[in-house]
Amino acid sequence: MNFEQKLTDAGIRLTAIRLLVYRTIYEKMQNAFSLSDVMQLLPYADNSSVFRTLSLFAEHHLLHLIDDGSGKQKYCVCRCGKFTCQHVHLSCTRCGETICLKESPIPKVDVPQGYVVEETELIIKGICPKCQK
Repeated sequence: MNFEQKLTDAGIRLTAIRLLVYRTIYEKMQNAFSLSDVMQLLPYADNSSVFRTLSLFAEHHLLHLIDDGSGKQKYCVCRCGKFTCQHVHLSCTRCGETICLKESPIPKVDVPQGYVVEETELIIKGICPKCQK
């Protein structure tokens, strides 16, 4: 993966922190993650710089935002190669872990005439195998 090219193609100006954050989340984060998850991997990075970087990546559709009801902003790396990733997320109501079900696309829903869909999100909530023990 050419991380520099990926950022450039998305219209993002290259900086050291942007490249470091993108490389880290792309290689280490297979499921949904929060700012604090990234900070655990980059403990010497500036918290506000990482937050601004994640927000920029979301604006440029390299990440998508997930509202799983946990109260924490979560992100997921877009790996589908499309403008936006439209897949289902599964969230544990006990530990808060959210995973991407990349092979499960969000089903199409017919909306009343006159409405314009801007965003679609589907979160399934349950209890993960670790929390069932």
